Amino acid sequence: MRAASVSDFRELARRRLPKIFFEYIDGGSYAEVTLQRNVADLEAIALRQRVMVDMTQLSMTTETLGQTMAMPVGLAPVGMAGMYGRRGETQAARAAAAAGVPFCLSTVGVCSVEEVAQTGVAPWFQLYMLKDRGYMRELLGRAKSLGCPVLVFTVDLPTPGARYRDVRSGFTGASKLEAALSQAWDGITHPAWTWDVFVHGRPHTLGSVASAVQESRRVTDFLSWIARNFDRSVTWKDLDWVRETWDGPIVVKGVLDPADARAAVKAGAQGIVVSNHGGRQLDGVRSSISALPRIADAVGGDLEVYMDGGVRSGLDVLKALALGAKACFLGRAWAYALGAGGEAQVRKMLDILRSELAVAMILTGCNDVRNAGRELLDLD
Repeated sequence: MRAASVSDFRELARRRLPKIFFEYIDGGSYAEVTLQRNVADLEAIALRQRVMVDMTQLSMTTETLGQTMAMPVGLAPVGMAGMYGRRGETQAARAAAAAGVPFCLSTVGVCSVEEVAQTGVAPWFQLYMLKDRGYMRELLGRAKSLGCPVLVFTVDLPTPGARYRDVRSGFTGASKLEAALSQAWDGITHPAWTWDVFVHGRPHTLGSVASAVQESRRVTDFLSWIARNFDRSVTWKDLDWVRETWDGPIVVKGVLDPADARAAVKAGAQGIVVSNHGGRQLDGVRSSISALPRIADAVGGDLEVYMDGGVRSGLDVLKALALGAKACFLGRAWAYALGAGGEAQVRKMLDILRSELAVAMILTGCNDVRNAGRELLDLD
């Protein structure tokens, strides 16, 4: 099967990956209402087709937080990407660099921030605030010393949402014997993944926090440690604590309400990501795209506004730009592509997205992404 769209990469990943890892990428929390809304609400937005407009010149370049992006797209932090492809975070980082877009490394990536930085371009670094502040200070210092240009501070995970698919697949909640038998069967029935990731993709740890969890041996052990260490006491005042170690731009990820967006401005953030964690946290909340316009109207002049959640095409990117986003960050889209075949497929996915965005711009009469506004949408 040749992939022509993000949905095709999803199908290829479903075939290639063990069930526990595909379901972890693909699933949301509870009944997955918000997960579905993220996609459906973007699909429901109508673009406004225009004709007889000179579109000889087309610019997708945008600048944000001192970074030049070849198109208004970045790769969002995705946990455990090294279980979808051999040293997956490094493969995705190389693909992003080749496309001229930022790659954001998750705190819970298999590859450490040092390993990803060795690809030649220091990633944006995503931080979960954990109870062990001493280790967090050390981790921030490591990211800073490597030249990571932006810190993405995720604020919508004081406790993990209930993800039913992970229980059903045996990824969480299974006994050690059940987990071992399930993983063995998954390995036997997915030989390409076994050779690529299980045999040649080690160590299977969460690299950036490995030194804090030395007694653990499996990725699931690390995730259990992380879940126990999420800090429910975090408030906006903790941004001051982060500032003691990090003096670069801070982007707050996980904002859905204008009041929280205004609080982020007051706390001194340089950017926010309008996000519901890909529908993986509080189910039943609004989609990211439906939350975006009110937030952009409330704070768009005070900091950079980005969006993630449900973006599956270049057309979706243009819709988000028209509603006030400076750029979109993709999560599942690149995780599917990585699971489908590594760096080459992530590059292909980004090429497809660029082509789709170009077509959308030409047929709506938008020759520069920096000028995208609500006039591109048919809102009647």
